Amino acid sequence: MSSASATRPASSRSEVLGFLTSRLRQIGIFVALIVIVLLFQVLTEGRLLTAGNVSNIIVQNSYILILAIGMVMIIIAGHIDLSVGSVAAFVGAMTGVMVQDWGLPWWAAILLGLLVGAIVGCWQGFWVAYVGIPAFIVTLAGMLLFRGLTQIVLGNTQITPFPNEYRQLGGGYLFPQLFPAATSPAEWITVGLGLLALVMFIASQLRGRMKRAKLNLETEPLWWFIVKVAFGAGLILFLTYLLGVAPGSRGTPIVLIVLGVLVVVYTAVMNRSVFGRHIYAVGGNRHAADLSGIQSRKIDFYLFVNMGVLAALAGIIFTGRLNSAGPGAGNLFELDAIAASFIGGAAVQGGVGTVVGAITGGLIMGVLNNGMSLLGVSTDYQQFIKGLVLLLAVAFDVWNKRRARG
Repeated sequence: MSSASATRPASSRSEVLGFLTSRLRQIGIFVALIVIVLLFQVLTEGRLLTAGNVSNIIVQNSYILILAIGMVMIIIAGHIDLSVGSVAAFVGAMTGVMVQDWGLPWWAAILLGLLVGAIVGCWQGFWVAYVGIPAFIVTLAGMLLFRGLTQIVLGNTQITPFPNEYRQLGGGYLFPQLFPAATSPAEWITVGLGLLALVMFIASQLRGRMKRAKLNLETEPLWWFIVKVAFGAGLILFLTYLLGVAPGSRGTPIVLIVLGVLVVVYTAVMNRSVFGRHIYAVGGNRHAADLSGIQSRKIDFYLFVNMGVLAALAGIIFTGRLNSAGPGAGNLFELDAIAASFIGGAAVQGGVGTVVGAITGGLIMGVLNNGMSLLGVSTDYQQFIKGLVLLLAVAFDVWNKRRARG
């Protein structure tokens, strides 16, 4: 009996370690985020996870996270886009002209700005998908082209100010100060949204597990499912507390709602739609995808149209937050979005990556920027550290693949 009982725990431990090792790519990025957050929380003496600072991290990095969603889809398909920063600047400049010079209402300028982004995506998608020029070359040309157009439109000047409604998208809060602090310690709208997000998260996880079990496709042990759901639920509750209840909370940033909707929609597209499965197939083996009947050119075209729209949205949010459209806007946005995608687990060769991973990678970059700024680290050292983190993330991905093959 003692021998059998001793063997059973050893076997269980080996099963747990084997499962965690098989999920090393997915688990490692979340562990890295937690470690970085805890590290800077200690180094900044608790200033990182204050209500005001967490709101700042969300607002200041929202446009990079939006760009990372589109960028990871393009990287999964085996391409790259170097033009998104210039496109964001160009759309911001165009919306400024629409509001200031053409006299259009703010909502019309936003809609037309998104349309401009779609047209830019069509332009670049045409050269990549149907002419066959590599995306690196097309988007490198686009980076120069749209940066030049931005300077032509603005004439080396800035357009400011923008209407208050336009600015709210980039830096506003949902129903700010709805309840006076003297009568209510919480922003109840934020608390309600947080609880709604919690219920939807748990329900989606349970529904997904039940569906996989029904089809005999479930591969996760119950203990891991419980840990995963508990971690996600705890994160939602903690964020709700910081934004709605904690001292200094300002409520829910409007851009957080936009970002949440985008994450939900694009995660569903990549995981549950035919279009998403085709993206992974094209990135995994383009020739095999063509032989199986997948129209890879059409996939490429729509990916760049989607990237153009998301770059336009990021440009509008960035312009609204700064209340200014300038010729230098969007500088290095493309590098931050690419770094977020690779840190989040996307593979250089394509075929691998997730929207949630890209968002997590973007948050790592955002926490690094914010934490180092709180510590007074100079910009040059910040760039050095971020470059080192990107290199280590890609090196970890290469090592993990070799380990899996071995």
